[in-house]
Amino acid sequence: MKKLGFLLMLIPALMLSQENKEYAVFENGLITANPTKIKQFEAGIAAHNKKYHAQGIYGARMYSISNGPNVGKYIWAMGPLPWSAFDNRPALKGHDDDWNSNVAPYMLADGDQTYWKFEADLSNFPNDFKVNKLLVDMYDIKRFQNGKVKKLLKKVEKVMKSKYPETTYGMYMNELPSTKDGRDLAMVWFFEKSAWMGNDPKFAKNYEEVHGDGSFTHFLDDWLEVTNGSESEIWVYRQDLSGLGPEVNAASRK
Repeated sequence: MKKLGFLLMLIPALMLSQENKEYAVFENGLITANPTKIKQFEAGIAAHNKKYHAQGIYGARMYSISNGPNVGKYIWAMGPLPWSAFDNRPALKGHDDDWNSNVAPYMLADGDQTYWKFEADLSNFPNDFKVNKLLVDMYDIKRFQNGKVKKLLKKVEKVMKSKYPETTYGMYMNELPSTKDGRDLAMVWFFEKSAWMGNDPKFAKNYEEVHGDGSFTHFLDDWLEVTNGSESEIWVYRQDLSGLGPEVNAASRK
């Protein structure tokens, strides 16, 4: 799917219970380890996650970024959880002291924190799976164009559900976007083997089978009008550093 130049970003996406009317968000922390203290950093964050972030909505997974300007950095991803859960976040005994003593001293001070809303109606989680590798496509949306972008993505969603019903992916919107960094919209593709990156999904052909001859060219023209550009990263799940295991229950995302 890497050739779908219009597709987007961020980390697995679970849904909350249907009884809960609040939408789900992920908290993602971009972390740079001190290059001279990587062993200490990994030991500290692994122990922290397994003690304080090993279950429930406060569970966390770690990923290594393997390309682009952030190569070698880590993503700490917690969630999904509603915004109200941050008010009730349990102050587990020793949590902050453990982070400040055993993790933070081995990090550089150039971190970043983002919050991503899971767009359930634009995503697809057909089966249970295990997290391994993620292709994260991030898009810069022009100002005041979110509505038009979502209409275009509904066309993409129609093609995906019709032609690729077994493909697992999640779509997300940045809850606190910046006009400077270009991370407004994201799609995450979940895959097992790197060979998947070399597959040709023939998306343009399938798009026109769903929407009609010449429709894909019109889609690309419309997409160019509402976006400024994109950036893609591959994230690799680090079970050794994570609190949560790789198993994802598809039913919990619907």
